[in-house]
Amino acid sequence: MTQTPPSVDLLEIDLGVTGMTCTSCSSRVERKLNKLDGVDASVNFSTETATVKYEAGTTDTDQLIEVVRGAGYDAFALRSDADSGGDESGDSTGGAVGPQDQIGAAREREAADLKQRVIGSAILTVPITGLSMVPALQFTNWQWAVLAMTTLVYVWGGAPFHRATFVNLRHGAVTMDTLITMGTTAAYAWSLWALFVGNAGVAGMTMEMHLLPTNSTMDEIYLETAAVVITFLLLGRWFETKAKGSSSEALRTLLDMGAKDAAVLRDGAEVRVPVTQLQIGDVFIVRPGEKIAIDGRVVEGSSAIDESMLTGESVPVEATVGTKVTGATLNTSGRLLVEVTRVGADTTLSQMAKLVTDAQAKKAPVERLVDRISQIFVPAVVVIALVALIVHIMLGHGVATAFTAAVAVLIIACPCALGLATPTAILVGTGRGAQMGLLIKGPEILESTKKVDTIVMDKTGTVTSGVMSVRDVTPATGFDPTEVLAMAAAVESASEHPIAQAIVREAERSAPLVEVTDFSSTAGHGVTGTVEGARVTVGRPAGDLSTDLQDAFTGAQDQGGTPVVVQIDGVSAGVIAVRDTVKPTSAEAVRGLKDLGLTPWLLTGDNAGAARAVAAEVGIDAEHVIAGVMPEDKVSEVERLQDTGRNVAMVGDGVNDAAALARADLGLAMGAGTDVAIEASDITLMNNDLLSAVDAIRLSRKTLGTIKGNLFWAFAYNAALIPVAAFALLNPMLAGVAMAFSSVFVVGNSLRLRRFRSWAGTTSRERTSA
Repeated sequence: MTQTPPSVDLLEIDLGVTGMTCTSCSSRVERKLNKLDGVDASVNFSTETATVKYEAGTTDTDQLIEVVRGAGYDAFALRSDADSGGDESGDSTGGAVGPQDQIGAAREREAADLKQRVIGSAILTVPITGLSMVPALQFTNWQWAVLAMTTLVYVWGGAPFHRATFVNLRHGAVTMDTLITMGTTAAYAWSLWALFVGNAGVAGMTMEMHLLPTNSTMDEIYLETAAVVITFLLLGRWFETKAKGSSSEALRTLLDMGAKDAAVLRDGAEVRVPVTQLQIGDVFIVRPGEKIAIDGRVVEGSSAIDESMLTGESVPVEATVGTKVTGATLNTSGRLLVEVTRVGADTTLSQMAKLVTDAQAKKAPVERLVDRISQIFVPAVVVIALVALIVHIMLGHGVATAFTAAVAVLIIACPCALGLATPTAILVGTGRGAQMGLLIKGPEILESTKKVDTIVMDKTGTVTSGVMSVRDVTPATGFDPTEVLAMAAAVESASEHPIAQAIVREAERSAPLVEVTDFSSTAGHGVTGTVEGARVTVGRPAGDLSTDLQDAFTGAQDQGGTPVVVQIDGVSAGVIAVRDTVKPTSAEAVRGLKDLGLTPWLLTGDNAGAARAVAAEVGIDAEHVIAGVMPEDKVSEVERLQDTGRNVAMVGDGVNDAAALARADLGLAMGAGTDVAIEASDITLMNNDLLSAVDAIRLSRKTLGTIKGNLFWAFAYNAALIPVAAFALLNPMLAGVAMAFSSVFVVGNSLRLRRFRSWAGTTSRERTSA
């Protein structure tokens, strides 16, 4: 009899990993962690984090950290499944030192150290290069002064590269740091040999700088090569470190949005407590001008809430009793009492931060390819350098020429740009998205946005606001439309029905409401009341309507609206048509989606008349409208489109959209939608605006384009210059400058994504460039 194995309890922890200098380092740490039983680890070089899943009881956090330290790097715990609330996990509710603070502090220390080394090395490298290149500056025994200055640059300035090289060699690995150390050490050692054994150390020796290597013997030194290479590489690494910090700025800003404390009502008294101590059910006070401390529900008061810091939407949202409010948003007017509904990692702000962090920590398929290439690239370059050295000597080109070719190959081949091409673009792109209220869940989503050619949109809550509004008022002969609307609104002001609220809102735009008396409501028929001595009824027709009113009533129904008849003292005075409101930006969003090459479809459970009316208003072709669809059939409609060869994106907000969002090739959920819809989607649009779908696709495509551009130039650079160096046509010093420039170029190109602007604020040329 076989025994069923016990279920395995999996835990997850995030580690901060510092000291990594390239993607080879992150790959090695990943391999070391994955050698442990029951461990599944993913290490990201750019975010300096490791996400580790492990079986409870087989290992623990301390052992994981020791493995990382044993590989030659430092590590510390950031977040785990065992954490409870904000105190442990460092979530955005405030009060604790969060993961980004820990990583940021380590990164700042590294950046400060690199800055010192860059400045010191540059101060020494300028005279080193000047003396080596300009014969007129070469005084007697100048070479020994250059040796002294270069030794400082090589030993102190190059220490980060040499230290990483020895750590890697201790584990039998070669990395990009190995190439740097080998290239600069070869140049430095050759110069020592030329000075102490050859003819370069004699008094009165002069040397000219050449663009191409020279075929001299032991009369030349390459000290300036070692100094310039180290200085430029330090500068490039400093830029890389600063770029990591800059690209993570959006996430740190997001985490800092939350309030730090709240005024809680306990036993009838107001107590100021840290947000991390709030519990579900607590009631706290939010005064005008204060941030809402944490997610909750309004239990008393009314106000306008500025949600722009989370959604990017500048128009405040009205909040009354029962309204759900989000932590970190700003209370602009009235005093509110809010009951806590979510705490710790469950808050909206924490979930946003986790989505961004997880997206940045994952590796795109193209990045995993680069990692595999890097693992074989370094040994291959070492072999090419040795072959170049041997072949040049065998061909009789001289030891100096052979040596310079080998050194140039080692320096030019350092694939820093390859390692930076993908992660820096993902960091900056997803960070910029977070600033705009666009949460991209993972780098693999970028590929999906490029492939989709069809976008299916739910109607209510996506294309429309889900709020009823008055679309038309048709008066009977002898009545004024303003009078009809005012009389109807006076009666409806005593009702809570959505249609009544729509009529009241429309009437209040023109004049204050008149008081109603003797109000009564009959379910399914309407409401009745006395307004200024007249008996007014609003509801279904009580009898035959005139031709004009009947046409208005029928036309409103055909358009998907809800018509009501207004009777004044028993006479039909007019018809008011109420319909769901199309969001102001929906039509522009549809135009934007079309400009991006997508075919928009409208998918709704509403009747065909309502669906066609909305489609016509926003610019969706009638043949691309699917109406009367039950929730369970939305998935089938998405699959039907996919079966025709289309790559389908889906935009929705409700529970009934969740399955379709998950089934689509790309799912986009409105941030004001349900949690299950957001969880099932690939991109969350926090500002609840269809125009954000355009921005999300544009930003994703722009990020993917930046990655591909980075990879092209990084590969092209190595492919073009390694053969040049191997044929002894490239001076080692210039090789170092070119290699450092390639890394800076990739980082700078990625940082351009920080200037990405919303569709509404761009020109037509910029709109089509994604």
